[in-house]
Amino acid sequence: MKKLLLATAAATLVAGAAGAEEIKLGISLGFTGPLESLAGPMSGGAQLAMKEISESGKLLDGSTVVAVTGDSTCADAAAATATVERLITAEAVRGIIGGMCSGETIASLENVGKPNGIVMISPSATSPALSDIEDNGLFFRTAPSDARQGEVMADVLMEKGIGSVAVTYTNNDYGKGLADSFEAAYEAKGGKVTVNAPHDDGKADYSAEVAALAAAGGDALVVAGYIDQGGSGVTRASLDTGAFSTFVFPDGMVGTALEEKFGAETADSIGINPAAAGDGRATFNEMANAEGFDPNSPYAGEAYDAAALILLAMQAAKSTDPAVYKDKITEIANAPGEPIQPGELGKALEIIAGGGDVDYVGASSVEMVGNGESAGSFRETVMKDGKLEVVGYR
Repeated sequence: MKKLLLATAAATLVAGAAGAEEIKLGISLGFTGPLESLAGPMSGGAQLAMKEISESGKLLDGSTVVAVTGDSTCADAAAATATVERLITAEAVRGIIGGMCSGETIASLENVGKPNGIVMISPSATSPALSDIEDNGLFFRTAPSDARQGEVMADVLMEKGIGSVAVTYTNNDYGKGLADSFEAAYEAKGGKVTVNAPHDDGKADYSAEVAALAAAGGDALVVAGYIDQGGSGVTRASLDTGAFSTFVFPDGMVGTALEEKFGAETADSIGINPAAAGDGRATFNEMANAEGFDPNSPYAGEAYDAAALILLAMQAAKSTDPAVYKDKITEIANAPGEPIQPGELGKALEIIAGGGDVDYVGASSVEMVGNGESAGSFRETVMKDGKLEVVGYR
């Protein structure tokens, strides 16, 4: 551990290698801010994994896990940094599920996480800038990079015969990274981006932005924004003025709030967000429903997987010290080994304790590739009868 960490926290980490203990994991998500409607289910996913492992009694001589939550606000880098600093120094967490949005994740990792030697696994920070960030092997993510999301969006639009689009993006690392990766992929496939323009969050009126988008034209409008902020404002202004009737909604816009705010008004519009199909996802959905949170909310499954990976890596390392267990995360996530689905975390702990190997699949079909990020798969949806209807997975 780095000297920046409080002495009491450092002492607790050292103690984590021997005997049962209460292990604290931090959850740093935007419980307020532009994606607050997604934070609850994401927190629910992370705590579901913690509960499953605690109740198994098989983690590190019967250790239990406690969640400590903090509000990153998603948009305010200073607030996120302060939150993560509190989780590390005051709460002595052994790892963090978070951040949530890319900009605040970069800030909290560089300013607090890395200097203090704390593992952070983000379920939802997708900026391509995080792929090459200097992280001392401490940062991972269970959501795929927006470089991949841009390619998937381009494929979907070309297959549907949508040959030209206007693009509006929230003016930050996430929005610009996704908009640029989409534009490059789409135009490489023969599509045309008529305009690629930022919008600021927190405005009461987006008529000027929509007028410029409408003037550029296009078969559809790509809204790379936040459903609880400017992305919603641009969509509402577009509908009210008749500027666009067909929309493409990437991950920051997909969720129940999209249905509640626009529903049938956005009929036949397309949604793309990281998610996986298969038995693991079905089991996670059942478990989440039993706990009372929406399993289909974006990144809820990825948050479950983030918490599970940290705790299984601790078991493999026989230590709660991030400097030790960080080297086990990719090993746990990838083959070879016994495939592990949601609901099988106790089984995984037993296998690891017995000297065996596991291949953690989880709710989002985790497969770690270079630089600690997931290859990922994506869910394609279409708005039908006011609801997001799943079309398929890519």
